[in-house]
Amino acid sequence: MHGEYKVPGGKLVVVDLDVENATLKNVRVSGDFFLEPDEALLAIDHALEGAPADTDTAGLTSRIDAALPESAVLFGLTTESVAVAVRRALAQAGDWSDYDWQLIHDAPQSPALHMALDEVITAEVAAGRRPPTLRVWEWDAPAVIIGSFQSLRNEVDAEGVARHGVTVVRRISGGGAMFAEPRSTITYSLAVPESLVSGLSFADSYAYLDDWVLEALGDMGIKAWYQPLNDIATEVGKVAGAAQKRMVGPDGGPGAVLHHVTMSYDIDADKMLEVLRIGKEKLSDKGTKSAKKRVDPLRRQTGLPRETVIERMIDSFRSRYGLASGGVTAAELARAEELVRTKFGAPEWTARVP
Repeated sequence: MHGEYKVPGGKLVVVDLDVENATLKNVRVSGDFFLEPDEALLAIDHALEGAPADTDTAGLTSRIDAALPESAVLFGLTTESVAVAVRRALAQAGDWSDYDWQLIHDAPQSPALHMALDEVITAEVAAGRRPPTLRVWEWDAPAVIIGSFQSLRNEVDAEGVARHGVTVVRRISGGGAMFAEPRSTITYSLAVPESLVSGLSFADSYAYLDDWVLEALGDMGIKAWYQPLNDIATEVGKVAGAAQKRMVGPDGGPGAVLHHVTMSYDIDADKMLEVLRIGKEKLSDKGTKSAKKRVDPLRRQTGLPRETVIERMIDSFRSRYGLASGGVTAAELARAEELVRTKFGAPEWTARVP
């Protein structure tokens, strides 16, 4: 069995192993990380040898920690990342390059249709009728997007959204409210097979699916990192927030993961504060006194037009994993439009948590 795990912000960890009598055998750890002293690598292999194959990530990490010499120095990896690579090998997890990725980047669409397309496309990936997909959104109207479990009245200022002509929609994933304007926001969705994140914890899957965009931002001169649970941050402030939804496959089999990210290219902070109810409790949790200081837009950090930032993100993904241009099928669009009528455009859904 073979497992790989790219440590977010770090190096690649590779594990090859066999399973005999429900225990790990012939374990070999490798990768492009740095490790001192040399014998530390053998200590890791020996710590994993003979471990029960059902040992969880925490248990495998403890075995490795106990076996490493006190002088060991790990750079670009952690003992937990080795354990994750083992679990991914046992789960026969896929790697980014194992899939034929498709890009969807269509003309501007309504906020409700974007919500519906996320559900439809992810369901198609779960059913095996569509390849893993990167969808870059274009907005035709300003919107507030609230999380699946958020209270409408607690998160949205009704007078503010009416005054500014902002559409309010509810997405299928959890997380917090986002404010999006067509020329100020970069939004994308990844609809991926569950196999891509096999062996990862829920939190680790966020970091793993965000890693490519961290590298894309790095190519544009921005040092960014994953900030648990669902933010992408820089030294001068947050630039993006992510959310996920898991879908089961047909007959309850392996499904798909929706991972979508909203990035601030530019922001009208005053307007944001007029349409969102951002309370003191939320701000204190972020260690800031002002909502305006929580977000530092990509426009200022890159100096590039929005279209160029998107183009470079797409090029970065394509250069790493391959990416063929595609589109929403007629059947997918029809299903999404039906969901707009029956769900995402309906007050009952938007106010399902009043």
